Amino acid sequence: MAPDHTPGGNELARFLRARRTQTSPASVGLTPGPGTRRTPGLRREELATLSGVSIDYYTRLERGKETRPGPRN
Repeated sequence: MAPDHTPGGNELARFLRARRTQTSPASVGLTPGPGTRRTPGLRREELATLSGVSIDYYTRLERGKETRPGPRN
């Protein structure tokens, strides 16, 4: 992973990844699809949809590229 030059960016990214992997689809009212998930927890797409943000924006947050998210308008 490329170094993050903004203080706190990696901390936010680590927090988001950890929480996503610890949250099951059933715990947020989603029906897990067929087959086995490659990683535990929610998919990025599911979490972005539940959060009301784009998948691209959530991915940037989780990768530490967006380190100062603001309130939704």
